[in-house]
Amino acid sequence: MTTAIHAESLGKNYRRNLPVSPGLRHALEEFVRSPMQSFRRQKDETFWALKDVSLDVREGEVLGLIGRNGAGKTTLLKILSRITQPTTGFAEIHGRVGSLLEVGTGFHPELSGRENAFLSGAILGMSKSYITRKFDEIVAFAELEKFIDTPVKHYSSGMYVRLAFAVAAHLEPEILLVDEVLAVGDINFQKKCLGKMGEVARQGRTVVLVSHQLNQIRRLCLRVVWVDDGQIRLNGNTHEVVSAYESAMARGESKASELPRIATQGRFVKWEIVEQSGGEDPHILNALGPTSVNFTVEVREPIRRGHHGIALFNQDRQLIWACSTDDVKLGVGTHILSHSFPMLPVRPGPYAWQVSLYDEGKQLDVWECTPELIVATQGYQHSSDQWNGLLNVPSRFATITREKT
Repeated sequence: MTTAIHAESLGKNYRRNLPVSPGLRHALEEFVRSPMQSFRRQKDETFWALKDVSLDVREGEVLGLIGRNGAGKTTLLKILSRITQPTTGFAEIHGRVGSLLEVGTGFHPELSGRENAFLSGAILGMSKSYITRKFDEIVAFAELEKFIDTPVKHYSSGMYVRLAFAVAAHLEPEILLVDEVLAVGDINFQKKCLGKMGEVARQGRTVVLVSHQLNQIRRLCLRVVWVDDGQIRLNGNTHEVVSAYESAMARGESKASELPRIATQGRFVKWEIVEQSGGEDPHILNALGPTSVNFTVEVREPIRRGHHGIALFNQDRQLIWACSTDDVKLGVGTHILSHSFPMLPVRPGPYAWQVSLYDEGKQLDVWECTPELIVATQGYQHSSDQWNGLLNVPSRFATITREKT
């Protein structure tokens, strides 16, 4: 497949907090008093917003970019859209680029919505007759019929976004770069934008989308790049990358270190998923279907009247499922406690297993299993985030017409 975007070793270095020059005499006096401090301050005046980023985006692909605020996502899009020049590396762009990076980017505040639409089209290389043919579609999509001849400086941020997206999507650039600005619009408009971006991709055009709304990323993108501290931390399948990101964010918020475990008679040492089709990581669930989860325990003294418990929690520490087994007998040695499920129909994201082992009422070990379980299955949830539940169950829909008797 043809490559639409090829970026190699991209880096962007910025200066920050540059002081006003004190003049030559004062600068020399300061250098004489503290030469090392002078040099040290000069080193602190620059930082790398992006460093050594290499990336290929295929023609017709919808690629998601995720990461914390300040991670470098917008800087990367600005380099790809030619708004910013990289400090190091280069980017090859094959096709016309339409970008929606900040509210009102590219609009002249004194011009009306109509005039800005024609100006944006001209910048993209469109003829006036072509823009005229598309104009009614643009206005209808943006829902700005009453305000299209009003100067955009009087628009709200939501109106700005609606017009900017409508122009960028309908004038058919071969590559569409979209930043988090879609969060400004209301829910219905966001749904329209997502549908339009899917339509753009089906037409063979390329979309690169930055969003903190991870359910949108899951629904729209087949591949996701996680940008962290100016570098690519993970690049791959949408559900795996998004779930790993959610897990990292959850750990960063709680920072709950593993509780000390005093286990002499028996101790859990590892866990893994077995008997699942596809996927190489034993801690990532890739598909809904028969699944077995094994927990390995080392027993140093015989367990005669054992009790084994297991529980599954989501990242908000909600209990999803739990069960227990009594009268477990284990001799000295290594044993596998295996749990088989017809499926684990929980929504994609990070989860935590907790397993326990007792003998005659005495606690032997309680383990918060590491690493976490990452569920990266296909999503079968409602298209609206507010109706997303805990379960992720595939279903079939049909209409049945009963004949009148």
